[in-house]
Amino acid sequence: VCLLTKKYEVPTDVSLNTIMVDGTGMCGACRISIGGKTKFVCIDGPEFDGHQVDFDEMLKRMNAFKSIEREEMNKLEANCEATKKTELTGRDAPWREELRKSIKAKERAGIARVKMNELDAEYRSHSRKEEVNRGLTAEQAVIEAKRCLDCANPGCMEGCPVGIDIPQFIKNIERGEFLEAAVTLKETSALPAVCGRVCPQEKQCESKCIHLKMGKEAVAIGNLERFAADYERESGQISVPTIAEKNGIKVAAIGSGPAGLAFAGDMAKYGYDVTVFEALHEIGGVLKYGIPEFRLPNKIVDVEIDNLSKMGVEFIKDCIVGKTISIEDLKQEGFKGFFVASGAGLPNFMNIPGENSINIMSSNEYLTRVNLMDAASPDSDTPVSLGKNVAVIGGGNTAMDSVRTAKRLGAERAMIIYRRSEEEMPARLEEVKHAKEEGVEFLTLHNPIEYIADEQGKVKQVVLQQMELGEPDESGRRSPRAIPGATVTVDIDLAIVSVGVSPNPIVPSSIKGLEVGRKGTITVDENMESSIPTIYAGGDIVRGGATVILAMGDGRKAAASMNEKLKVQK
Repeated sequence: VCLLTKKYEVPTDVSLNTIMVDGTGMCGACRISIGGKTKFVCIDGPEFDGHQVDFDEMLKRMNAFKSIEREEMNKLEANCEATKKTELTGRDAPWREELRKSIKAKERAGIARVKMNELDAEYRSHSRKEEVNRGLTAEQAVIEAKRCLDCANPGCMEGCPVGIDIPQFIKNIERGEFLEAAVTLKETSALPAVCGRVCPQEKQCESKCIHLKMGKEAVAIGNLERFAADYERESGQISVPTIAEKNGIKVAAIGSGPAGLAFAGDMAKYGYDVTVFEALHEIGGVLKYGIPEFRLPNKIVDVEIDNLSKMGVEFIKDCIVGKTISIEDLKQEGFKGFFVASGAGLPNFMNIPGENSINIMSSNEYLTRVNLMDAASPDSDTPVSLGKNVAVIGGGNTAMDSVRTAKRLGAERAMIIYRRSEEEMPARLEEVKHAKEEGVEFLTLHNPIEYIADEQGKVKQVVLQQMELGEPDESGRRSPRAIPGATVTVDIDLAIVSVGVSPNPIVPSSIKGLEVGRKGTITVDENMESSIPTIYAGGDIVRGGATVILAMGDGRKAAASMNEKLKVQK
């Protein structure tokens, strides 16, 4: 009101109650800036010239304790009728209706998608730990959020494996309630800052966006998810989801990757005593060892894990279930339910001549050395080969992570060698784009058939079979076939094989009677329960290879199912 009356020079007085200013009423807390000078509402007010009040400062102070207030309210909600929300939620909430009316749908559809801010390609190709995508500014996020039509039947939610209320969090961003957007995300996602960075939204939630049917670019759901999660973290007002009353039942998650963390978060919300067992010395699984920091900084993962700790989740590192301790041992310690999320840490190789030469390694080994063990640092105790002519075999996201890492470690020539065409590459389009910008070469329709080593046993060349595309295979991609007599030999000094992974066999082989599939995956039903009651599984150990968000969806589904079963047994 004051902004409007000031524009037309209409004198306006405001009355500010002392408690209004920062919500506490503590002595000295009612200070406020009037015309650039500090005043105290209790002494100098409560009436002031509204045109002189610094409302931006005042509103920030009023929100200073909002997160603490919300936590305390959450503690009371279960038993106190007076604290229960009466405001309508969802699409029928008055504020959502007002937002829809504020801008016509046609105008929203006409807003161009906001482009992600990125580091300069030349600079970033030499920077191993600086994140390439810099995130959206608050102004950019609000503009992008305005593109969302707040559909009555949002297809985007159908494409989300963890069931995020996508319109709700986006509309909160549009109205400037960034922290509320983060709260909405965390109701169903244990790792919003992670998912906003690495999940293939273009194949999931964004692929269902109504804008695509209108010939427009989808709403940047992933970028907005990242923005909300980052804003909350940077504000210092990190919310903790509501936790049910503790029930005293102990459950275990085996593996601290995305599936295990999602399971742990939901089970903690249900009131269980959750312990996560991790074989490595760092919590995070593939999020830590498999994804480079230029795509997913470790500090982001650590904040998400810390939030789970605040929810009561216990983490035990350097513990290999199936070796250090068994499921039977855990049962004797009182654990009633188990979720196996040990991942797919067994790398696949091509079994071609010369593949065991020195300086040929799997992408698992290469990325673990660099990401988890920091092998590229001069003071690291873990060595890693720094090739000048590096060939990465494969076309998925892990291959892109490997070749872009090699480029950052000084490779003069970093190559992707892929047996199909670029159109068939399973890697995210963004990752392919970034790799090209950073100087990575793409040798598509080529397939290694032999490695040649020097007298010391070190790889010096790779022989490539030229390929052509035939008919589509089971995945829908056109099958590659060799062109007879067409080969080429390329000089290399490092080869990184990224042609898929297989499930880690340690946990499944240690559980008597557990049914496993032909490729070593654990067999589960529609509720993620294995052939042994109370033992559930999800993520790569079930799928053989999956995205972060699909693994998290498995964890959530397993948690819901286990909760229903254990409630009955209790």
